[in-house]
Amino acid sequence: MQFESEPAGAEARTSTGQTCRTPCSLAVTASEFTVSFALPGYQPQTVPVRVVASTDPRDPNAQADTSDPRLVPNPVFVELQTAAPPVAARKPAAPPKKKPAPRQAPTATAPEQATSPAPAPASPWPPAPSSR
Repeated sequence: MQFESEPAGAEARTSTGQTCRTPCSLAVTASEFTVSFALPGYQPQTVPVRVVASTDPRDPNAQADTSDPRLVPNPVFVELQTAAPPVAARKPAAPPKKKPAPRQAPTATAPEQATSPAPAPASPWPPAPSSR
């Protein structure tokens, strides 16, 4: 019996205890069983497998009935659906952090500097003679 999944790599476990990773095949002897497919991040799925009579015509040259029963479905194929994250696993949103008020830098007070008067403009006249 063949087992396939999309995406590949799922664990296929029969109700009889056999397991394999898809795509894979197992020899099964049970007449009816289930196959469970599991892959992390995907929802698990279970498929029933049953026995049906073969639709192949009987061989007219054979003494006994050669129509063998067969297992359906074969291959067993599942398309796994992405699992939604569990609601309980979600953490509540943290309240926004308050930003501290900006601190004002201390202002250095410079001592009062006396401003010197501006120099007198240069005179176009020669300096006055000094008395000695």
